[in-house]
Amino acid sequence: MAIDINNLLQQTVDLKASDLHLVAGVPPTLRIDGELKSVPSSGILTPQIISDGLKIILTSEQFERLSVNKEIDFSLTFSDKARFRVNTYTQKGSFAAAFRRIPLEIPDIDSLGLPKIVHSFTNLRQGLILVTGPTGHGKSTTLAATINEINKNRSCHIVTIEDPVEFVFPPIKSIISQREMRSDTHSWQVALRSVLREDPDVVLIGEMRDFETISSAMTIAETGHLVFATLHTNSAAQTVDRIVDVFPEDQQNQIRLQLSSILEAVFSQRLISGLAGGRVVAHEIMLGTTAIKTAIREGKTHQIDSIIQTSQEVGMATLEHSLASLVKTGKISIETAEMWSVRPEELNRLVKGSI
Repeated sequence: MAIDINNLLQQTVDLKASDLHLVAGVPPTLRIDGELKSVPSSGILTPQIISDGLKIILTSEQFERLSVNKEIDFSLTFSDKARFRVNTYTQKGSFAAAFRRIPLEIPDIDSLGLPKIVHSFTNLRQGLILVTGPTGHGKSTTLAATINEINKNRSCHIVTIEDPVEFVFPPIKSIISQREMRSDTHSWQVALRSVLREDPDVVLIGEMRDFETISSAMTIAETGHLVFATLHTNSAAQTVDRIVDVFPEDQQNQIRLQLSSILEAVFSQRLISGLAGGRVVAHEIMLGTTAIKTAIREGKTHQIDSIIQTSQEVGMATLEHSLASLVKTGKISIETAEMWSVRPEELNRLVKGSI
């Protein structure tokens, strides 16, 4: 039995699923509003069915790379319905695949339910803005909305370096160069080293994943450019520690000084199941105020949480403050908020009191 991948991708679009999974031993599986739901009408997948299906959507060169490297990333355009970020990989000796749906229409900041202060990020001329959170919680969509607002309102050269390219930006006021790993460049290191020769105003780095990408992102921001990037961290304090810790110990004091001078904001987000269906954004916001920069420079990241708690008037917010606000406005249940909270006692205090 052959698998009809095009039909499965159509169902992913029609049901507004965020992901499609193909794994041997179970039916094709969709993630809808954060929950996994199987597509039983398609039957149980076998290794051969998946392999045959992948040969339909992969080029011969991509299939050979998958066979040799055991995993590859690529983007897939599905007619005029959507694009997909695809990771094909090997598990228990057979191929598997995860398709992440990328809408063709880039949402705006307000439609995503993001706080108003995110608009201010688009007006900056230099510095480092980090969007953090777990995989699958909307970091790429938030960045796309932010970049597209710059595209609409400013005359810039925007360069994106992604693996693979997700949202495709039409030129509006800006010109946009989108570079994909392997298709447009051989490595993150080469792409990041050459980006400064491409006359950029704004640089989007799909993910700061290791020493080289973190170091390069900081250098690009330090040389007077506005840099947006993602990290898989859960809080602002953890983000600062993660960046500093990738460097050798004898360089860390210098890195703290450098980071304190360029870091403009860390926006950490979660997508949480809402009472009315769908998912809503809960967030933590850290801004690069004098107090935050001092804490980073002096290695006192343990103070960051308390600084955020006492800096609401300038736009900062703890995750608990955001969760409590969502509970009070009837968007999520208190049980859901407690499940996602880092400090449940603080959450309950905010829910019972005034935010």
